[in-house]
Amino acid sequence: MQRVAIDRADLNAALETLKAGGLILYPTDTIWGIGCDATNPEAVEKIFQLKGRDKGKSMIVLLGTDNQLQSYVQEVPEVAYELIEATDKPLTIIYSNAKNLAPNVVAEDGSIGIRVVNHPFCETLLQRFRKPIVSTSANISGQASAANFHEIAQEIIDGVDYVVQFGQHEATKGTASTIMKLDPSGKFEFIRK
Repeated sequence: MQRVAIDRADLNAALETLKAGGLILYPTDTIWGIGCDATNPEAVEKIFQLKGRDKGKSMIVLLGTDNQLQSYVQEVPEVAYELIEATDKPLTIIYSNAKNLAPNVVAEDGSIGIRVVNHPFCETLLQRFRKPIVSTSANISGQASAANFHEIAQEIIDGVDYVVQFGQHEATKGTASTIMKLDPSGKFEFIRK
């Protein structure tokens, strides 16, 4: 796969928006997402408002590297690192006992879905931001997820503070990640394959 150059102004605008507590619309290793600082409850609340999403539904967060897992999960089972390394497609793992994240991004049972991304723009953004970023599908709750930028509803585009330029012209249809629930003992089950 050919690496597309990342425009520095585009990256910096996304970064400044996140730092200011704003919402970004951005490409991920799966589908386009709405993102914000996953440690900022006010920013997370803006996503719930924009999507019309039920507050009982948690969202996932993205990390740039698995080295950061221990900063956001009380106890990371060793098998998590093996699963992340072994997968050849995007994998979201639901961990018990989240920490250091906005309370409204964490599920009522204290769990959090985390995906370590493999995407040039996301990885660079996460590396520069140094905090996890929320990633939720770029759609109004109950509507179909947009498989690429051209399928995103105008009200979502208008509702965010910054729309990333990177990847907008790609016609490739993104697909959602595999989701796996992992308990502290290392037992896991697939939620979505």
